[in-house]
Amino acid sequence: MSRREFYENAFSARVLFITGLIIMPALLFNPGTEYRVIQFLFFWFLTWVCGRKTDFWFTILISLFIIVFNHLVPYGRVMFSVGAFKITSGALEAGIHRAVTLQGLVMLSKVTIRQDLKIPGAFGQLLGESLRMFSAIMSRKYKITGKNLITEIDSLMFELTEEAALPPAAKESHTKPAGYVILFVIIILSWLPFGMSYL
Repeated sequence: MSRREFYENAFSARVLFITGLIIMPALLFNPGTEYRVIQFLFFWFLTWVCGRKTDFWFTILISLFIIVFNHLVPYGRVMFSVGAFKITSGALEAGIHRAVTLQGLVMLSKVTIRQDLKIPGAFGQLLGESLRMFSAIMSRKYKITGKNLITEIDSLMFELTEEAALPPAAKESHTKPAGYVILFVIIILSWLPFGMSYL
C-alpha cells in the first residue's frame, strides 16, 4: 500500500479537518520565529508522508518574495546592503516569520483538507466546498506556468468546475484506531514547538 492510499484509508476527511483546526493555533500564536520554522518543516514532512504533491521551488520562491517585500520598509540593525537595498535584522526576521506562517498553513491544509470533506448544514456545505476548491487549486498550482496565464487559469477553473459537478463518492472512509493514535501524536508534535517557545 502506498503512502497516499494509507492516508486516504486510515483517516476520515472530517477527523483530519478537526485535527487541522486543533493544530492551527499552535502555528498562528507561536511567538518564536525559529519554532515556527520547525513547525513549517514538520508540516512539509507530513505532506510528503501523506503522498501529497509539493513544489519545492515554488515554496522557496514565494517565501523569498515575502521576505523581500517585507524589506520595503526596513527596520532594525543593518546587516548588509545590496546597492540601495538594505537587509536589516528586524525586517528579515519579520519576513521569515510571515513566510513560514503562510507556507505552514498551506502545508497544513494539504494534509488536513481533502476533497471528500463534508460539513453538515448550509454554511458547512459552503465552507467545505471552498476548502475543497482551495485544496484542489493548491494541488494543481504546478499547472500554472505563466506562459499563457489567462488561458491556464481558465483551464484550471473549468477543470475544477467539472470535478464539482461529479457525483460524490459512494464510500466514505472512516478513521481507523491506529489513525487516531497517529493524529494524536501529530497534534502533540505540532504543539511542542509552541510550548518550547515559552521556555
